[in-house]
Amino acid sequence: MSGKRVKLLICTSVFVVGTSAFMNYAQGPASKIQAALAIPRTWDDDSIASLQVPLADPAYSPVHVSSQYYYAIPVRPIYKSFPIYAPHREPVGYMQWLKEQEPEVIFQISTLKRQEDWIRAGETVFEAPITHEEALGPLRMSNVRDPAWYEKTNMPLEVSGALPFARYVIRQKGKIEVGNLSCAMCHVRVMPDGTSIKGAQGNFPFDRVIAFNLRERTAQAKDKQQRLGQIRLSRRLLFGSPWLKPDPQAQIEEMSAEEIASAHEAIPPGVIARHGTSPFSPAQVPDLIGVRERQYLDQTGLVRHRTIADLMRYAALNQDMDALARYGDFVPARVFEDLRFGGLERGRYSDEQLYALSLYLYSIKPPPNPNKLDALAASGRAVFQRQGCGVCHTPPLYTNNRLTPAEGFTVPEDHSHRYDVLPIYVGTDPKLALKTRRGTGYYKVPSLKGLWYRGPLEHSGSIANLEDWFDPRRTLEGYVPSGFRGQGVTAKPVKGHAFGLGLSTKDREALIAFLRTL
Repeated sequence: MSGKRVKLLICTSVFVVGTSAFMNYAQGPASKIQAALAIPRTWDDDSIASLQVPLADPAYSPVHVSSQYYYAIPVRPIYKSFPIYAPHREPVGYMQWLKEQEPEVIFQISTLKRQEDWIRAGETVFEAPITHEEALGPLRMSNVRDPAWYEKTNMPLEVSGALPFARYVIRQKGKIEVGNLSCAMCHVRVMPDGTSIKGAQGNFPFDRVIAFNLRERTAQAKDKQQRLGQIRLSRRLLFGSPWLKPDPQAQIEEMSAEEIASAHEAIPPGVIARHGTSPFSPAQVPDLIGVRERQYLDQTGLVRHRTIADLMRYAALNQDMDALARYGDFVPARVFEDLRFGGLERGRYSDEQLYALSLYLYSIKPPPNPNKLDALAASGRAVFQRQGCGVCHTPPLYTNNRLTPAEGFTVPEDHSHRYDVLPIYVGTDPKLALKTRRGTGYYKVPSLKGLWYRGPLEHSGSIANLEDWFDPRRTLEGYVPSGFRGQGVTAKPVKGHAFGLGLSTKDREALIAFLRTL
């Protein structure tokens, strides 16, 4: 496979957690690493083989590349980067100043002496792009220099006017590049006051940007039919799951470029058609704050979180390696037979970089919560307890860290002792769990912590806020979802998780007030 090359448009939703190798930890869900002085090895063949929960059809569970292949990929250097400002907010002379900057590799292991040094270095990894090639990422220089692009995509900006989801990179003096597909692209959230929260469920309008680029590049293409073929191929790489019958992605082969763009444009910020999902079944962008305590990653609980090394592996998977995996006879990276795969050229994170990133993510504290436990919220806490919400959303983590089966999935007998399965069907839309490349047949029980700054809610982001989630009308035909509902869909019920829908108005308001204090 090293002779294949794929132009990837992959959202690198990196889920990595870490801890310090300089101190001992007790056993428990918040302790993910053995006391050791050595940095864990990311790509261990035996551990990779047991990393993931099998897919709903286990015959097509991914078989990953070998450690020999993985460690043959060159380590990607991390260069000093700089903020991207909207053109009308940019400091005078900023671009000329950038052209005068010398390139500087800023991740240097020799400088990391203390835990604090590793954490700071991990933040640079969090912001570091995995590609600078405009063909391989959603952002181009022409985008970030165009005021109309900000307006068309409704791009959130920090109070300074900076775009916190990407940065300029200087790898060669005089040449300014837009870095793409960093962790920050999906995991930074800009709040209404212009402050930003690193590690949170991000609100970069990823799919709106994709739609903008699809339309622009199609309009510029001399051969429109050839361009349409390229778009369809890239979607096959990202979303293909041909073992599913009928293939839920096959409809893309019949769609025009405009229809494909519209399917992406229908996905709101905070939700994403990440690789392995679908524009028709996208996934809610996860909140990484508190990820240390979580036992499973992905909305479908695809990856087991047993140790820090598992999370380092997951980061590597999301940066290219799962495109090289074999799903039965299907290898996503083989979609482009005439091109060399980009992994060996684009590089990978080193074990040290992944470890530093993990320490950084562990260090992120939740932002100050403006919602206090007043009398109304205290009343809501009593409602929470009385309704038995803690069975699934168990304090203090407000999750029991278990998997719940999706409607239509029969739990295999051996799963009950291999995985943490709660045999309760809550009736939510099963498509993400059953009809995508990440579909395990399960959804993980989410934590309720941080609900006050998150949204949209639900595994596919169908609901914008808590008021709508507890609106009993959402399960009825004719309901208009306030979050994702899909291309051309004006109304559809958001079924499942009926808990709390029968509350009185008073109790519902109190429960919502309590949930916002978490």
